[in-house]
Amino acid sequence: MCGIIAYVGNKKVSPILLNGLQRLEYRGYDSAGIAVMNGDLSVIKKKGKVQELVDLVESIQPEGITGIGHTRWATHGEPNDVNAHPHTSTDNKIALVHNGIIENCDTLREALRKLGHEFKSETDTEVLVHLIQEYKTRYKVSLEESVLMALKRVIGAYAIVVMDKDEPDLLVAARKASPLVIGLGKNEFFVASDATPLIEHTKEVVYLQDEEVAVLRSGQPLQIKSFQNIPQNPDIVELDMKIEELEKGGFPHFMLKEIHQQPDTIADCMRGRLNPIEGWTRLGGMEPFKDRMAKANRLIITGCGTSWHAGLIGEYLIEDLARMPVEVEYASELRYRNPIINPNDVVIALSQSGETADTLAALQHAKEKGALIYGIVNVVGSSIARITDAGSYIHAGPEIGVASTKSFTAQLSLLTLLAIQLGRERGEIHRDYYLKLLKELSEIPNKIRNILAKEEGIKKIAAKIKNSTNALYLGRGYNFPVALEGALKLKEISYIHAEGYPAAEMKHGPIALIDENMPVIVMATNLSAYDKILSNVQEVKARKGTVISIVTEGDKKIKSLSDFSIEIPTTIEPLTPLLSVIPLQLLSYHIAVMRGCNVDQPRNLAKSVTVE
Repeated sequence: MCGIIAYVGNKKVSPILLNGLQRLEYRGYDSAGIAVMNGDLSVIKKKGKVQELVDLVESIQPEGITGIGHTRWATHGEPNDVNAHPHTSTDNKIALVHNGIIENCDTLREALRKLGHEFKSETDTEVLVHLIQEYKTRYKVSLEESVLMALKRVIGAYAIVVMDKDEPDLLVAARKASPLVIGLGKNEFFVASDATPLIEHTKEVVYLQDEEVAVLRSGQPLQIKSFQNIPQNPDIVELDMKIEELEKGGFPHFMLKEIHQQPDTIADCMRGRLNPIEGWTRLGGMEPFKDRMAKANRLIITGCGTSWHAGLIGEYLIEDLARMPVEVEYASELRYRNPIINPNDVVIALSQSGETADTLAALQHAKEKGALIYGIVNVVGSSIARITDAGSYIHAGPEIGVASTKSFTAQLSLLTLLAIQLGRERGEIHRDYYLKLLKELSEIPNKIRNILAKEEGIKKIAAKIKNSTNALYLGRGYNFPVALEGALKLKEISYIHAEGYPAAEMKHGPIALIDENMPVIVMATNLSAYDKILSNVQEVKARKGTVISIVTEGDKKIKSLSDFSIEIPTTIEPLTPLLSVIPLQLLSYHIAVMRGCNVDQPRNLAKSVTVE
C-alpha cells in the first residue's frame, strides 16, 4: 500500500525514480509523483498510472541527482493531482513522501493554520511537511533535527523520506510501523518501501527499524539514530533476490506467472524440511520451541484476507493431525476484541508481506500477554519476522500480483508441515500414516503440474460464465476454506460478486439465490462427505443452477450431474486444498482477463495493507 523510492548520489535521478515507481506498482496506487533537486525543487505528480507520470516527466526532463518518488493509495483526500505525493512546504524548500496515516493530522493542521500555514491538499502528509518546516524555521535547526522534533508531535504509522533545498545532497528517512529499506551503493543511497526497486542497483540493504531515522548524505557513511537521537549500528543484509523474479518471464500477467510457479514454490517451501525417503520433517524455526508448542493450551492463528483462509485450513490440519485446539481470528478483530490470551497459548501469524498493520498490532497485543508468537511470512526482514519469537519463511519469492496465489499454497504447505510435526511430537500420528503423509506431500508439485496442463479446458469454462453477476462457491471440511478463497479471488480481480459457503449451509439462505443465471462452483473431492456433496449438487440442479465441479480423477457421479467439471489428481484428504485451489485461481484469472480487468492491479486494492 503506497510505495516510496528515493535516491541521493551522483547519477541522474529521474530514471531511477521512475523505474522504481514502476517496480512498486504492484503494491496498489491511484496516483504517482516525483520531486527532483536541481538547484530548485521540481515537483511533478499525476493522478493515474505511473506511465502517465513517465510521459509527463519526459516532456519536462528535470535534471538532478537527488530525488524522491511515490505511488499513492488514497486515505485522506480523493485521488487527484493535488493530493498526490510528494508534498512541499509553504516556501517550496522541503519535499516529503509518506506511507501510512497521521492520526492527529486534523489537530496539527488547525494549530499550523493559526501560525499562518496554508494548505493546498486534503492529505495528512502535507500537514507533516508543514510541521517540519515550522520547526526548522522557528528554531533555525537542520533538516534532521526538525524531522525528529516533528515526529515527536505525530501520532500514527508512517514511513517518510524528506529532502530540503538548503541541503541538496541529503535525504532524511524515518519509520514507525511502516517498512523502509535503505540500499547501499558506492557514494550513493537508495530508499524504498521494499527491496523490489533496489535489486538492480545493489544487493546490500539495511532494514530500518521502528522509530529510527536514517541520515543519508552523498559520499558519507550511513547514519542511523533512534527517535531519541541515539546512534544505532545498522545490520547490513544481502538480498536473496534475482531481477528475473521481478519480470513477467513471457507470461501476459504476473498473476498467471505466479500461478504457474506453484509447483516450484511449494517444492522450495518444503526443501530441507521434508524427506519422505528417510521419513522425517523438520522446521528449523520451530525446533527451539517445539516442546512448548506441542504442550500449548491452544493455538491461535491470525491473518487477513487470503492468509486468513490459509489459517482456516491450518485449523483443520492441526486439529486433525495434532489433536490440538485451534482458533482462527481475523487480525483486525483480534486486536480490538480484548481477547483472552494466556502465556501457555501460541499465536501463529500469517502474512505474505510481513507488514500487515492489523496483524502486527494483534501480535503486539499477544506478546504483551506472554504468548509465544510464531510468524509464517514470505518477506525476509519484514516487521512480523522481527517481532515474532520464532517462525518460518515460506520462500515463495516476490509475489507481484495483488491477488495472492503462490503465497497461499506456500502458506498451506508450511502449515501442513507444522501440523505433521506437532502431531508427531504429541504422538498423535501413527508411523505408517506419517510416512504416507510425507510421500503424498512430496508429490504435490507434480500433481499441480498435472492440473496446470488442463488450463485450456478451464479457460473454456471461464468463457461460459464470464458475464455472470454473481457466483456461489461451496465446500465441506478441508475444502470449505478453499471455497472462501475461490470466491475472494473471483471478486477481487473480476469484480463479480461471489460468496463462499459451507455446502451444508446452502439450504440456510443462499439456495434462494440459485437460478439458471447463478454459477455454483462445488468442491467435490472429499471422500469423507462425498454423498452429502452429491446431494448438494442435486439440490442446485433442481433449481436450474449451473454447476461447475472440482472432482478427483475418475469421478463419475458428480461429474455426470455437472454442467462443467475439472478433474484434479487423487491425494489424501488433508492435502486436497493444495490441489483444489489451483483450478479456482485459473478460473478467476481467465474470467478477469475476458472481462478486460486489470488482473495484476485490481481497482482499490493494495498488495500490502500497512494502514488500518
